[in-house]
Amino acid sequence: MTHRRERDSLGSIPVPEAAYWGAHTARALDNFPISGVPVSRYPGLVVALAMVKRAAARANRDLGAIDPVVAAAIDHACREIEGGNHHGHFCVDMIQGGAGTSTNMNANEVIANVALEHLGHARGRYEYVHPIDHVNRCQSTNDVYPTAIKLALISAIHCLDHELAALAESMRIKGDEFAHVVKMGRTQLQDAVPMTLGREFHAFAATIEEDRCRLQESADLMLECSLGATAIGTGITAVPGYRARAVDALSEISGLPLVPAADLLEATSDVGVFMHVSGMLKRSAIKMSKISSDLRLLSSGPQNGFAEILLPARQAGSSIMPGKVNPVIPETLNQIAFAIAGADTTVTMAADNGQLQLNAFEPVIANALFQGFDWLTNGVRILRTHCIEGITANEAELGRRVSRSAGLATAFIPAIGYAAAAEVAHKAKDGQMAVIDAVAALGFMEREDAQLILDAVST
Repeated sequence: MTHRRERDSLGSIPVPEAAYWGAHTARALDNFPISGVPVSRYPGLVVALAMVKRAAARANRDLGAIDPVVAAAIDHACREIEGGNHHGHFCVDMIQGGAGTSTNMNANEVIANVALEHLGHARGRYEYVHPIDHVNRCQSTNDVYPTAIKLALISAIHCLDHELAALAESMRIKGDEFAHVVKMGRTQLQDAVPMTLGREFHAFAATIEEDRCRLQESADLMLECSLGATAIGTGITAVPGYRARAVDALSEISGLPLVPAADLLEATSDVGVFMHVSGMLKRSAIKMSKISSDLRLLSSGPQNGFAEILLPARQAGSSIMPGKVNPVIPETLNQIAFAIAGADTTVTMAADNGQLQLNAFEPVIANALFQGFDWLTNGVRILRTHCIEGITANEAELGRRVSRSAGLATAFIPAIGYAAAAEVAHKAKDGQMAVIDAVAALGFMEREDAQLILDAVST
């Protein structure tokens, strides 16, 4: 491998000739071999960084801060990256010291070198396009990095929302399919009152729709933009007018209605919006886990469990027990939720420990959130395609159980009173007869009238 020599404020360092990154990235690769997860693992973040740099170049060009030819070359490089090119050169580890400086400089160097090639110059000839003096003009990691994280999280929320919408629709379809299937509802794992399996699945759809609304609300909170804050919020090194022009340019490029932060010092030091997003992500994950746990219970057995529904068989469930099939898809959603709940604690601790004018721990916040959104988005997709769409109801067994459940006696309280209904329930619990037969046998109601009551409460 051939190398070129590059210099930074610490001195000279070799950089692979084929690399679009430079000296700062080379040092970061040596300093932070931590998670093995490069920035390129999250394409949304790479695209967001390119958008921010393109908006900055446009603002700097309009304000005369950089030469229009250089600005155009930067714009070209950013568009290539936004189109999916050169992502493999965003190679620094997501977990890093320096509050994201390594990620920002990785972006600056890649964009500078792509721009250099576009202008006909060799990589590393920074006298023509410089990573800091041109690509990073009027910027700091401390306003670029959180802005890019927000843009990428908005995109991640939209991806998750798309999958949640599809899952909710699948739940509604199953709800319609099972609308006629009567079963016993349960409280505290004990028989309660009759309902339909269809209503159970419609309730799953409703809770998913609630989470879609909450997640969209959290996305709206991230439209506040701190570009122009530079190091700590004072705007030092930014030319007059840069802040407004950069935010406007980023709105145009991203298609999002971004607004300038009301207080740039506060926006630079506070990461409350990331805690909020993390909380909403955890809420959605836990609710997916709860639904998955319900599916596992309802399908348990199949001979010696609830066995109310049958999940599609995805793979053999044991290396020793023939014929065993496990609920592997719902189990996966449970584990995703466990990881996201733990990551929410990480985000909380990172937010708490960001001292004074800057939170240095945004890298671990970003990694926790992007991983969580990726995992949950993928998990919701497989829950729909590999599980929900193939569920069938054990109608015969449900019908048999409902007819003998003492819980049916509750439906008769308005007609015969609590004491009489309790007598019916005890007779049914003893296994002597079905509830409807007990009502008639004890003389509380004609069988035909009792059937009308059961039909009414079971729909």
